[in-house]
Amino acid sequence: MQDIEKIYKEYFEIVNKYLFCLTHNNDISEELTQETFYKAVRNIDKYKGNCKISVWLCQIAKNLWYDECRKNKKIVEIKEDMVILQSIEEQVISNDEKMTLYKKMQKLDSKTREVMYLRLTGELSFKEIGNILNKTENWARVTFYRGKNQLKEVD
Repeated sequence: MQDIEKIYKEYFEIVNKYLFCLTHNNDISEELTQETFYKAVRNIDKYKGNCKISVWLCQIAKNLWYDECRKNKKIVEIKEDMVILQSIEEQVISNDEKMTLYKKMQKLDSKTREVMYLRLTGELSFKEIGNILNKTENWARVTFYRGKNQLKEVD
């Protein structure tokens, strides 16, 4: 029981931030985070240990979000014009700049946007991102690089 509590305390924020990046809604992200840990506890015997537990939890969270989207037939709408950012990784981003960045990211395709969110907000490695999205580490690197270039071109 203590191990479960430790896992919950250690990874709650990571999973919740990841889900918030997907949902853009604090209530939904918190609800799905709770559901993620519930599902993880029920299926802990299926965790093989071949990836970080954070990757496994984010994979569960992503699948729950996709299920929620299918259930509610949600469609992400792309709105508002964006401002070009010079360098994403090297720049310290203030709250206003974060909002601008996230608005710009809405213009990216869903896979690229997801890679960008995981890298920038989840601070996950490319290998972890590849694992979460069932792709290779190299695919995650290339997708992130292309996403950065697309953000520079967006008006």
